[in-house]
Amino acid sequence: MKVGDKAKVSPQLTGESDWVEGEVIDIEQNPFKGIVIAIKDKVGRIFFGEERYFQPVKL
Repeated sequence: MKVGDKAKVSPQLTGESDWVEGEVIDIEQNPFKGIVIAIKDKVGRIFFGEERYFQPVKL
């Protein structure tokens, strides 16, 4: 994944009942957590966490 890609984030991270879709706004290499991804959904909420909680959206 790269900045600008569409991705969805797991309910385990968001606390929502279903996967949340959004646009990748940041990717960083965290020395403690590994790759950390941040997405912004259509409502404007930002979710971030370890790479394992995210999946790319197939267009």
